[in-house]
Amino acid sequence: MPKIITLKEKWDLLVNKLTNQFADGDELNMDGIIYLIGVQELGQSHPEFKKDDKVNLMHIAICKLLEPYGYYEFDYFDDDSWPHYKTITELPNLKPGEQTVLMKEAIITYFEALNYFD
Repeated sequence: MPKIITLKEKWDLLVNKLTNQFADGDELNMDGIIYLIGVQELGQSHPEFKKDDKVNLMHIAICKLLEPYGYYEFDYFDDDSWPHYKTITELPNLKPGEQTVLMKEAIITYFEALNYFD
């Protein structure tokens, strides 16, 4: 496989791999990928999550993704084994495009740490 250099190339590869693995024909978007990360980080299988649970799963994922950047730090697991994070540094005010780039970089870094691209 040729070496992937750009963020866009890495992102496209990740989207294709995750779509093939988890989606039934519909390409996953960033929110879908963040949701998958939240489910992975929770580590519990549920046949179906409630709407509030889905929001919380996405929050878990965002905290996990931005932890290496110094924005969040793992704090504890609650009685239901859900992870909780504390804010270390407030997120900077970013334009929407800058937010997208930050999240894509964080997501790619997350999956690289799992050797998902190998």
